[in-house]
Amino acid sequence: MTQNLHHIVIVGGGAGGLELATQLGETFGKTHKAKITLIDQNLTHIWKPLLHEIAAGSLNPHEEQTNYFAHAEKHHYEFVLGTLVGVKKDKKLIELIPPQVSKEQSTHPQELSYDTLILALGSVSNDFNTTGVRENCHFLDSRKQADIFQQDLLHLYIEAQNQPNQRTLNIGIVGAGATGVELAAELIETTKNFYRYGLKKIHPNQVKITLIEASERILPALSEKTAEHSAKQLKKMGIEVLTKHRVEKIDEHSIYFSNGDQLKSDITVWAAGVKAPKVLESFNDFERDNINRLMVYATLQTYSDPNVFAFGDCARCQLDARHPPLGPRAQVASQQASFLVDAMAARLNGRSQPMFTFNDKGSLVSLSRNKAVGELLGDVSVQGYIAKTMYVSLYRLHQATIHGYTQAGLLTMKDLLTRRVRPKIKLY
Repeated sequence: MTQNLHHIVIVGGGAGGLELATQLGETFGKTHKAKITLIDQNLTHIWKPLLHEIAAGSLNPHEEQTNYFAHAEKHHYEFVLGTLVGVKKDKKLIELIPPQVSKEQSTHPQELSYDTLILALGSVSNDFNTTGVRENCHFLDSRKQADIFQQDLLHLYIEAQNQPNQRTLNIGIVGAGATGVELAAELIETTKNFYRYGLKKIHPNQVKITLIEASERILPALSEKTAEHSAKQLKKMGIEVLTKHRVEKIDEHSIYFSNGDQLKSDITVWAAGVKAPKVLESFNDFERDNINRLMVYATLQTYSDPNVFAFGDCARCQLDARHPPLGPRAQVASQQASFLVDAMAARLNGRSQPMFTFNDKGSLVSLSRNKAVGELLGDVSVQGYIAKTMYVSLYRLHQATIHGYTQAGLLTMKDLLTRRVRPKIKLY
């Protein structure tokens, strides 16, 4: 029966991709109006804005991850584990490399047909070909990278614990956008918790966290007022902020700037800018911009093929020539996911494709466990506990979209009940 159904294939199970697969599965998969397939190279989903908490050890990813296979069964879509390596648009085929579970297994690409292809591949860090970044920096593009940073930071503390004297620790974070600012603030609490749990050879006062930004201020995507308030809060926490500092190169122990200065760094994180995933560099049949994002119309169809859609961070969507393209923000991907449900309904019923419109609801940046700062509806500034509550609610809305409001409510209750008994930091 499913062989004759219109096959919608979504590649990428991030925030937008999983929300879309869930909604399409409930809308069309459940009623057998279309076959829905989601493809991702990982077995589980983690909401990307949580990665800085995973990296700092303040959030246990095992408690927050969603297994794609189990989720697919419940929400009426099919999940395929694999990595996208190519698209044959003339034949409506994609090429996937399955996970290698044994040395004898072939790694030749497998083909999967589609009627409609939707690419939700997200983004990765842009190192701008800066010398030494790939070899010496941590990134926070994935759960795996966040885990590696958390483990390396923990090992630094354990190694220091075996030394006779206390030592200092220098952490450099390059890029003062939302990710860099949130990580810096979260690490302040992490250093206190390490000390509280007995790793006392690195006193919190001996940890120097430096946030580095090439432009004139932090949080360049937000207003000057919000950036100024955030900078004051970071300074109160003891975080040093260096603006107008362009990184020239990085080695194992230091960060070097174009003005000739250098900064000692025992562990360095690169969070300065994003670009489309590397696989899109080989998409020669598709129009792309200078950071390899796929060019899409307001319908979210690619310039190169009306049967291939793209949204979220991997798509360059400019709705108005007077304004810049939509930025890499979770709310953009979420709104586009909801829009694509209506777009697929129009496509299945032979109607003309609708045009996406973006409703900017503002931006929020976490500054600690109990504080946040941001702007709502363009000009309303919020900060402190109220802003943090709103920041957390964004994740709860994501959970409601992929699990339903009942399960999201139960997950919220579970978190509230276990908050007092679980460790404040992951020590393994």
